[in-house]
Amino acid sequence: MPMKYRIIIEKDPEEGVYIASVTSLPVCNTFGKNEKEAAQMAEEAIEVYIETLLDLGKRVPLEDA
Repeated sequence: MPMKYRIIIEKDPEEGVYIASVTSLPVCNTFGKNEKEAAQMAEEAIEVYIETLLDLGKRVPLEDA
């Protein structure tokens, strides 16, 4: 069953890109040229983040409610 994580997307006025942060996964951040791309990049970042934790034998944080 897929896990769900909250993604916060904010526009960076200085860089002109959209920053995506995953609230339950520390330092899991990415960006995109628009909100849709930032969300897609965040989904990929979540997958890599979780795979890395599992490879290292670390606990995966619970999904957001």
